[in-house]
Amino acid sequence: MEKIRRNERMSAMMKILADHPNQIFTLSHFCDLFGAAKSTMSEDIDILRDVCKTFGLGELETVTGAAGGVRYRARIAREDAFAYVNGLCENLSGTERLLPGGFLYYSDVLSSPEITHRMGGILATEYFDAEPDFVLTMETKGIPVALTTAHALGVPLVIARHNSRVYEGSAVNINYVSGSSGNIQTMSLARRSVREGQRALIVDDFLKGGGTAKGMVDLMREFSVEVIGMAFVMETATPTRKRVQNAKSLMTLEITGGDEPEAIVRPAAWLSDGKA
Repeated sequence: MEKIRRNERMSAMMKILADHPNQIFTLSHFCDLFGAAKSTMSEDIDILRDVCKTFGLGELETVTGAAGGVRYRARIAREDAFAYVNGLCENLSGTERLLPGGFLYYSDVLSSPEITHRMGGILATEYFDAEPDFVLTMETKGIPVALTTAHALGVPLVIARHNSRVYEGSAVNINYVSGSSGNIQTMSLARRSVREGQRALIVDDFLKGGGTAKGMVDLMREFSVEVIGMAFVMETATPTRKRVQNAKSLMTLEITGGDEPEAIVRPAAWLSDGKA
């Protein structure tokens, strides 16, 4: 094999790590790939770690032990997360996006790969240490953000549906009360999707009353799966008491009263005050 220069080696290594976030690669893997000594690869990793830290590109973490190595985590600093979400809030506030029933049109935001990728990185940053085994969402609007969060965490995405699908095999079905409409609805998940004893992170697009979120918690209870957290793109300021507790949202929506209602969207308090 032709000798690989350091700049070529480091570029390839960073690409591999960034394409497989939160996955551990042993030094031996890179030594075999590039034909370099472990001491050389360690030096390369130290340089890349400093670059990531200097430019806010995430974090290279060394994992010790027999199964140790190095992994990339797309951590986003709290101040950077706040600045990004605040920019989104300014774009979403006003009267143009208001919908009947106290909702806000932001499907264009949820369908933007660039925006959802950034949102997924922000949410994943808060749950790396909780080590979920998968991300759970409810079809359909929450899927893009849930997928990018799952990718940043390096775990699978599991999608609960309103109706079971024949091609997914046997399923568990539960009824839940929608927090927004108060209607009884059905939630379904294939039995093969998850395993008993796993840990789930719930990610969805909107939290109003919390009925759907509580339904997903109840669904995980049927599978004996622990819910380690709940994260949402946006939640409403009212009702203040939701059906679920300890949920994190990126933005809070408040609709002002009067003849000409206006949407006021703010970054969530945990982003602005530094509290988890």
